[in-house]
Amino acid sequence: MVDLEVDRGLAVITIDRPHARNAIAPTTMDELDKSIDAATDADARALVIKGAGERAFVSGGDLKELAAIRTEDEATAMALRMRGICDRLANFPGPVIAALNGHALGGGAEVAMAADLRIAADDIKIGFTQVNLAIMPAWGGAERLAALVGRGRALLLAASGTVLGAAEAERLGLVDRVLPRADFDQGWRALARSLATVPAREIKYVMSGAVPGAEAARAFARLWVADEHWQAVEKVMSRDK
Repeated sequence: MVDLEVDRGLAVITIDRPHARNAIAPTTMDELDKSIDAATDADARALVIKGAGERAFVSGGDLKELAAIRTEDEATAMALRMRGICDRLANFPGPVIAALNGHALGGGAEVAMAADLRIAADDIKIGFTQVNLAIMPAWGGAERLAALVGRGRALLLAASGTVLGAAEAERLGLVDRVLPRADFDQGWRALARSLATVPAREIKYVMSGAVPGAEAARAFARLWVADEHWQAVEKVMSRDK
C-alpha cells in the first residue's frame, strides 16, 4: 500500500508494506505513479517519500512478486517502469526529500538517489546491494550515484555492494543530513515544511541547468512582485527601525 498526505503545500508519500519491508512490487509501482499524479495535481511545493515504520525505507524490489519475471523483455519492461517512476520523482517541480526512516538497500538506495535531498535517521544503512543477486542497479540509481559522488567512487560502491552506515554515507555525500532517531520524524517534517513555504521550487527550477539566464531572471522577477516578498520586506524593515 502507498499512502499520500497533502497539507499546506507539502506532499508525503509513504510506502507501507511491513510484511515485505516496504519492498517494491508491481502494484506498488502503480500506486506510486498515482500518488505522484495526485501530488502534482495538488500543486504541492515539496514532496517527501518515505517508508512506514523504522526498519526499512525501501528494501529493494519484492523478490517474491518479481520472481515471476523470467524473460529479457519482461525484465526490461519492469526496469523501465520503475526507472520512469524514479525519473518522475527526480523531475518533480518542487524539492523532493527521501526521509530514510530505515535501511535503503538495493532498489531502495536507487529510490533514495532520485530525491534532491536525503535525510537519514542515525541508525540506518544504505547500499547498492544488487550485486549480491548477480544483477546491477536498473532504476537509474547507478547514474545518479555517479553524478552525486563521482564515477570511481560510485563504481566501487555499486560493484562491491558495500553497505554504509548513516555517518559514512553523509561523509561521502550520499546523505545530506543525519538526525538522531528520537528527533527524526520531527526533523524531516520541519525541513520539508520549510521547503514548502519558501521559493525552493523556483530555486530547483533554475538549478536544473536547462534554464536560460533570461528565464531565471523572470522567475526571480515573479517572486519579487509577489505579495509574499513585500510582506517579508516589511517585516525585516520593521525590525530594523
